[in-house]
Amino acid sequence: MRKFINEFREFINRGNVMDMAVGVIIGGAFTSIVTALTNNIINPLISVVAGGGAGEISGLVVPGTDIDFGAFISACINFLIVAFVVFCLVKALNKAKDLSEKLTGAAAEQAVDEPVPVCPFCLEEHKPGATRCPHCGSELPQE
Repeated sequence: MRKFINEFREFINRGNVMDMAVGVIIGGAFTSIVTALTNNIINPLISVVAGGGAGEISGLVVPGTDIDFGAFISACINFLIVAFVVFCLVKALNKAKDLSEKLTGAAAEQAVDEPVPVCPFCLEEHKPGATRCPHCGSELPQE
């Protein structure tokens, strides 16, 4: 049971899980703002442009059915607004992360990988220190 709890603790402490949790919380809080913006500002503007009253966008119902195009259009507008805001938030967070790495010097501390050795005969990569190429079998010059 202790191993299970430790694995769960490691899972929760991963950065991407915490980022996802923050995103869900912010998204939930932001939904009411987006809904108010759509219902009170964007829908009336669309109905004015379309040539109707303020209630016309929600009145785009196919007669005799429950199909409501106005609700669908509102949902699409809500989605686009939320997607744009999430994109902007992620972009800002990534920029802040890059800036913090630059300021702390973490980016400079990352080791530069040496190039992988290549066989001079078949031009395939091989492990450093190998004496024969695993692809063509030729004897490799010692470096």
